Amino acid sequence: MTAQIESPASSAEATRVRIRELIISGDFPPGSRLRERDLSLALKVSRVPVREALQQLEAEGFIDTFPRRGATVKQITLRDVNELFDVRLSLEVLAARLAAQAAARGRPSSRLRQVMNQAEEATKHRDEVLIPLTNTAVHAEIVSMAGNSLLEDSMKPLMGRMQWLFTLTGHRDPGVQCAEHLSLCQAIYDGKADLAAALAFAHVELGREPSLQGLASHLPEG
Repeated sequence: MTAQIESPASSAEATRVRIRELIISGDFPPGSRLRERDLSLALKVSRVPVREALQQLEAEGFIDTFPRRGATVKQITLRDVNELFDVRLSLEVLAARLAAQAAARGRPSSRLRQVMNQAEEATKHRDEVLIPLTNTAVHAEIVSMAGNSLLEDSMKPLMGRMQWLFTLTGHRDPGVQCAEHLSLCQAIYDGKADLAAALAFAHVELGREPSLQGLASHLPEG
C-alpha cells in the first residue's frame, strides 16, 4: 500500500482548525502571543503550515498581527459581538428561506436532521463542549442546504466566530436555544420558507440582548 503524503494545503487547514479550537476553548486567551516556533513544536508541524494558518485566522478575525510583535489572539469586544448579530440577521435569514425552498423542491434534509439530533443529545446531557459545536453545525448545515455557493462562501469565515460566541455565552439556557433550533428546522423540513425566515430572524435577534448582557462584565465595549 502506498503511503499518503499530506499536502501543504491540508496541513495548513488542520493546523488552522487546531489553533482555532485552542482560541475558542480559551487555552489561548485574548492577548496571547502566538509564536510560530512555539506552535510548530506544540502541534508537531513545520512552521510553513503554522504561518499559513495564522494568516487565515487573521482573515477570519481570530488574531491580530503587528510589526515586530507577531500574532496575538484578538480581544473580542461587545461591538464585535453586536456586529456579528447584525450580519447574521441578514445572512442566516436568507439561508433559512433558501433551505426551506430547497426542501420544498425535494432536496433531502437528512443531514440537517442528523446534526439537529446531535445538538439535542448534547443539550440533553448539558455537554458544555459539544453544545457550541453542534449548535454551530446546525447553522452551518442550514447554510449548506440553502445551495447558494456565494452565501456559503460568505458565511464560512463567520462560522468560527459563531462557535466562539456560543462558547463565550455558555451562561444562556441551552434548552431555549435547542427549542428554537427545532422549530426552525421543522419549518425547513416542511418547506415553509416564510416561516423559516421569520423563525431564523427571531432566533438570532432573541439571542442578541442576553448574549451582550452576559458578556458585558468581561468584554470591553470596543
